[in-house]
Amino acid sequence: MSYVAPLKDMLFVLRHLAGIDRVASLPGFADAGYDTAQAVLEECAKFNEGVVAPLNRGGDIEPSTLAAGEVTTSPGFREAFRQFADGGWQGVQHPEEFGGQGLPKLIATPCMEMLNSANLSFALCPLLTDGAIEALLVAGSQAQKQLFVPNLISGAWTGTMNLTEPQAGSDLALVRARAVPQADGTYRIFGQKIFITFGEHDMAGNIVHLVLARTPDAPEGVKGISLFVVPKFLVDAGGKPGQRNDVWCQSIEHKLGIKASPTAVLIYGDDKGAVGPGAIGYLVGEENRGLEYMFVMMNSARFAVGMQGVALAERAYQHAVGHARERVQSRDVAGSSGPVAIIRHPDVRRMLMTMRALTEGARSLAYFAAALSDLGHHGADEAARRRDSAAYEFLVPIVKGWSTEMSIEVASLGVQVHGGMGFIEETGAAQFYRDARILTIYEGTTAIQANDLIGRKTARDGGAVAREILAQVRETASALAADGDARLGAIGVRLARAAAGLEASVDAIVASFKADTHAAYGASVPYLSQAGLVLCGWQLGRAALAARALLGDPVADRGFLEAKIATAQFFAEHLLPRAAAHGEAVAAGAGSTMALDESAF
Repeated sequence: MSYVAPLKDMLFVLRHLAGIDRVASLPGFADAGYDTAQAVLEECAKFNEGVVAPLNRGGDIEPSTLAAGEVTTSPGFREAFRQFADGGWQGVQHPEEFGGQGLPKLIATPCMEMLNSANLSFALCPLLTDGAIEALLVAGSQAQKQLFVPNLISGAWTGTMNLTEPQAGSDLALVRARAVPQADGTYRIFGQKIFITFGEHDMAGNIVHLVLARTPDAPEGVKGISLFVVPKFLVDAGGKPGQRNDVWCQSIEHKLGIKASPTAVLIYGDDKGAVGPGAIGYLVGEENRGLEYMFVMMNSARFAVGMQGVALAERAYQHAVGHARERVQSRDVAGSSGPVAIIRHPDVRRMLMTMRALTEGARSLAYFAAALSDLGHHGADEAARRRDSAAYEFLVPIVKGWSTEMSIEVASLGVQVHGGMGFIEETGAAQFYRDARILTIYEGTTAIQANDLIGRKTARDGGAVAREILAQVRETASALAADGDARLGAIGVRLARAAAGLEASVDAIVASFKADTHAAYGASVPYLSQAGLVLCGWQLGRAALAARALLGDPVADRGFLEAKIATAQFFAEHLLPRAAAHGEAVAAGAGSTMALDESAF
């Protein structure tokens, strides 16, 4: 099934839920209103539907290969990346002074979604490059910005993040890579980095690695980590690549999914098997503040991976709907003269509605969060900026953790809709399921997101930001309950109940966090899941209110608007009740979780 960008829903969310007009009122975004968003999204859809999406299946069958230290990407990737770069798509949200388009994150987010829906493996290269750009803009010297950022934005070069080592996965305190200072102010980097996405490839003229390493006198733990920019090819002051740096691809991983994306093992200071001089690296910012700077890149990547969850869910949903319309099997349970398309069967409809509602809810929450990021960075009022930034930071682990967990469920349902054919690779449903499985792991597992949500985003401020958001949820629930449409009224009642349950969980976490740390963290993933369900239900409730108001317009697309209301109603009736179960798990704490002695496992 071919991919068709859900432009109508994207634009609805931008206008009525995320508030594109409000974002366009911010300084520097006057030309970034709804009309601009529509034009950008339409062009983005054409590119991804016509160029990138057709490469998705082929990349799964013919993944990237490594020979003599050089990676050849899947057929068509190199040419598609050149079109991606020439179209300016890498620079949508980056500053104009460095060659970007300077558009809001809110407009860049649906572009990001389309690219990932079209081809998740391909999209990983721009995703990491975005993170490298943001880290350099925040922490790089002016010379580093001028040298590296324009080439990254133009797509002439690409970027990576080098954190993980064999002994240091999520625990970066264990990083051992060494950075030895040189007389000329550079550093020589030695060590091994693993799981480096697009750490080696043939799609661009240079690869800019951002590498975590320790200087000789650095303190132990995370306080002794510095950040270095290490290009594959050393460049002169004018940005012209020259001598090969001493960083080499030892191998690429053979993976369950995202097979076309080369996941590299990189060796620094080992010249193709011999002891090398060390890779030349340039310190970013100050020594021993590398993890602080890298968190800029990681936070960007975490939001982007959340969007990958939304994107993959959308693709799996479209694939399942296409199959359900075409597959004729069994009579209608209400009686028919012969077999019908399986989309007529109630349980197939239940699965498709679940896929649709989860995807639209997650999309709405993510776009809403993107708008908060824009408001937090560019708003005129300092107090409002702080408030919006805090709300965005609260939502990031939910966008990442909940949306990616959701994508696995949606992709799994997609296989189920296909029946036995879903288990066969040729139908394509299995690829989405396999690709989805990494999303809850990289850029911080679901537990890491949930721990962040529990500790830094809820307990640290006594639940203040969470309660501010819940106050808005209750306002929406009241507006729904007061609406004359019985469907909206029913949504409002359920949403109010779910919001009360989430607030009880916030209270429980704040109360128990210091007294019983295991109890709080043992409930972290249920808490994140509860928050994801309630906040997505909130956004769909807002969508129902907006759709109901628009139905009064004589030229309105009534079919689309009625579908928005029906989807919100389904979410409230069939998915939102899950939040109560997660709330019970939060209230129960971690007593039974930690009850068994280690030897009993």
